[in-house]
Amino acid sequence: MTQLLPSISKAFNGQIWRIEIDESTGIIYLELRKTEDKSVSFSSLDLNTGDTLFENISTPERWLVGIEAAYDGVLLLHGYQSQNSPVHKGIIAIAKDGSELWSNYAIAFDHLSLDGPVTYAPQFQPRKLYLTDVNTGANLRLYDAAKDKQYLNNIIFPEQKTVGSLNFKLPVASYNHVLDYVAFNKYIIVSLHTLLDGMFNQHLYVWKEDELVYEDLLNNNIQKMQPEAFILFNNRVIYLKNKTELKVLYL
Repeated sequence: MTQLLPSISKAFNGQIWRIEIDESTGIIYLELRKTEDKSVSFSSLDLNTGDTLFENISTPERWLVGIEAAYDGVLLLHGYQSQNSPVHKGIIAIAKDGSELWSNYAIAFDHLSLDGPVTYAPQFQPRKLYLTDVNTGANLRLYDAAKDKQYLNNIIFPEQKTVGSLNFKLPVASYNHVLDYVAFNKYIIVSLHTLLDGMFNQHLYVWKEDELVYEDLLNNNIQKMQPEAFILFNNRVIYLKNKTELKVLYL
């Protein structure tokens, strides 16, 4: 039996809270949180080589900061208006080597366009949007919706299917007969939950044609079902194991 092996398998010291992929460079960024001491750090890897570009970098703000977006090799972080508000404010730009390119705590991120980030100053009303240079933080010009098309990524998310819609048998019985499913070229990728002694386990399976070529236990003995377990990007299945380990399968 042909067996797939992960091209990337890396454990981190902290829970992986969010991942972001910069499609132009093939870099994946991770937001890592440790609730016990309320600290957050950031790491990045090259999906093409598996190399770690930077690991566990932090900002002066230990907790109220997170990943906003990534563009052209630059990671954009956001802050918050206050510790009790979910509204984002402030931008910190991080280079490929983990160094800070620029920061501006008076602006906020609105969305990503094909030509770069679009930002605004929250203190001014009505809101004015600007196309911003990702490398310097300078406003290039006023945002023009007709020119500055919104950036749309090529990440494939699984769709939900019922077990009865499959034309093959699963190795285990899926709880509630529902699973996450992607068909890609000759591959079928599936994640599902099983229930044992009142606790859930979350599984991942990969078939090539009619042969099971990969499986992994993503979470075991958890109290509630987890959201979708994997994404597909550039022939790669990307998923988290136990919320602390990043794994990548090249199909």
